[in-house]
Amino acid sequence: MTPKLNLRLACWMSEKKAQKLDWKEFEAVCTKHGYELYNVNLDKPLEDQGPIHVFLHKLTDIIASAKEGNEKNSKKIQMIEEYLQHNPSIIVIDPISNVRQLLDRHKCYQTIRSTDLYNHGIFTPNFCELKYKNVSHIKRDLQMANVTYPFICKPLLGHGSKEAHEMSIIFNEKQLNEIKIPCVAQSFINHNALLFKLFMVGSKYYCVERPSIKNFHTTELDVINFQSSDVSKAGCQHDLSILDPEDRNAVKVEPDPEVLSEIARTIRKEFGMDLLGVDIVISDRTSRYAIIDVNVYPGYDGFPNFFEALLECVKEKNKDSHMNGKCEEKTEFFL
Repeated sequence: MTPKLNLRLACWMSEKKAQKLDWKEFEAVCTKHGYELYNVNLDKPLEDQGPIHVFLHKLTDIIASAKEGNEKNSKKIQMIEEYLQHNPSIIVIDPISNVRQLLDRHKCYQTIRSTDLYNHGIFTPNFCELKYKNVSHIKRDLQMANVTYPFICKPLLGHGSKEAHEMSIIFNEKQLNEIKIPCVAQSFINHNALLFKLFMVGSKYYCVERPSIKNFHTTELDVINFQSSDVSKAGCQHDLSILDPEDRNAVKVEPDPEVLSEIARTIRKEFGMDLLGVDIVISDRTSRYAIIDVNVYPGYDGFPNFFEALLECVKEKNKDSHMNGKCEEKTEFFL
């Protein structure tokens, strides 16, 4: 028997994101759980599209564009935030203010470093924000933050554009004048070309394996420019992911579920969000876990029964709405 649809789940995401989504399946799962799925039109007032009980979104592109000065998108974000402020009972996944903070890679890394994850052998590699083109300033900032060669330069804006994935590996001091400013510089950790993506949906999480960048044993190499999305896609084969002969016999490390659980619990709590992806590598030298990025509403490629997990998260937040969106401590890992 189909449940009575007395709650509306309003959804907005970019056309690109929507094309990857099986809308009919999503709609069916929403109906199964008693929610009417509604596709929001941001070119119309939200007041005319109500009632809204749950607002599910991936507004990263619009938030990023507004941050860069796009007036049209600034007005859209302002409209959404004002509507949500006037309707505080609406469950928002995820809070726009929290998403906005996570878009800044430097702030993201600072937040991770402020947690107690280091007590569990988990860290984020040394990093610093590079603001000035002057090489002497760059050298000073790198030294103060103990960023070592080689290091990866990542755009400060972590989401919302193709440029957010444009990265470079700097191997030595002679290459500092090739850095695209502003950016975040982060020490590169050899990890045998293996990346673990920890997908989080509320209190549930799931880990998938992805290809990554090979090890480097010398700093006498040319600058490497690459798109991170090209290197770490599921099933992709990139030249940067092919291990050198001396590394091909390395013992493959399987991530410890207890460590993943600690990461999921802590990251969810610190960022106050439910739809997150955490990029993790394991150092080939120390076996410590390094968090190298956190993503808003990731692709969830490989996450089993994603829509079911998402609706369970929605229902959980609906029950706990009196807690003002605070995340519970419990996390669940499933295979």
